[in-house]
Amino acid sequence: MTETRAGRAHRPGPMPPQVIAILSAELPSLAEEVISEVRSCVAEYARPTRPPEAARSGRPPIRVSVEQAMQAFVDQVAGSRETHERRDELCRALGRSEAYEGRSLDALQAAYRIGVQVAWRRVAQVGRRGRLSPAVMTQLADALFAYIDELASLSVQGYLEARSRSADELVDHQRRLLRLVLRRPGVPGTALEEPAAEAGWTVPGEVTMVALPVGARCVRAALGGDVLADLGDTEPHLLLPGPFDASRREMLVAALPERRSVVGLTVPLADAADSLRWARETLALVEAGVVEDGGPTLCEHHMLALWLLSDGALLDQLARRELSALARMGRGQRLRMTETLGAWLEAQGNAVETARRLRVHPQTVRYRMRQISETFDEQLADPDSRFVLDAVLRAHRLRERRPSLR
Repeated sequence: MTETRAGRAHRPGPMPPQVIAILSAELPSLAEEVISEVRSCVAEYARPTRPPEAARSGRPPIRVSVEQAMQAFVDQVAGSRETHERRDELCRALGRSEAYEGRSLDALQAAYRIGVQVAWRRVAQVGRRGRLSPAVMTQLADALFAYIDELASLSVQGYLEARSRSADELVDHQRRLLRLVLRRPGVPGTALEEPAAEAGWTVPGEVTMVALPVGARCVRAALGGDVLADLGDTEPHLLLPGPFDASRREMLVAALPERRSVVGLTVPLADAADSLRWARETLALVEAGVVEDGGPTLCEHHMLALWLLSDGALLDQLARRELSALARMGRGQRLRMTETLGAWLEAQGNAVETARRLRVHPQTVRYRMRQISETFDEQLADPDSRFVLDAVLRAHRLRERRPSLR
């Protein structure tokens, strides 16, 4: 529907100047009343979304739209021939916003109904106070209701335009937005408002990144409408607004037929790149067989392994220094010593628990520990050295699960 030129051609003639003066005086308080009534009666507008036009002005779209629409109405009944392009585009933007948010037009149409009811109630009040004639009141009523129909038509036009945009175009907007979110250093949240509106996305406070294997199959239709996805050939990933909960798990299971994925930590939006980095590092451990595939696998369950294996070269240097006393031993003896020492450290020096872990007799543990104590005398006496030994031995046990990580 193109303008509404037909509707404009049948507009009534201009109102007397005294009527225009009365209406103009009511605009500021009427705007507040309309906005308040819409927000209290229509839940979707209690915390309105911010399409690009309103985001640039720094003001909520409902306020901008109401003020522009009411002033344009007064101008119109005064006989102005101005086209009000700004007002028309705001009406279309409201319609597009509803489509981008995945909602029907019901909320917007309800807002229009409430707005015209409040406006007519006020017009009737000032008409009685100003003793306007029935003919003028009838003319005002015809003009007001025809005007609201015109605005609603513009919003429907914007809604249908947005719905007719190709899915590929929206996906492209979302992919570009996702890359902007992951940019280093982090982009301020305010800089995301306009591209987020173009992608039909509400900027969250926290996000959870998900790393997918290269070539992973993903059923886009099963993803939530607020999920951003980059399913390119290299390092595909998803962004989930908010924390990872049971409903998000069900969504991933439905969207990923091959099940394998790694869920990063939930972090502030500015730290999304860190969440993705940890998810990718954990995915590498899953693919290497070091970490069990949880389908999806949660980073928060493997943070120690991530930390211990985060720098293989540094780990080699640390092991060379801390385990230098074992260098002269044969491989079999060295393995028994490190295995026993690692179990003893995990058991906090309890020989019985150490024996249970190793499946040997406690006396065997005590015998081995006497040899170990002679070899690592100073290191076992120092708390910091014991901590380092424990970390090195844990990392080596993780590495033993897959030789390629050595």
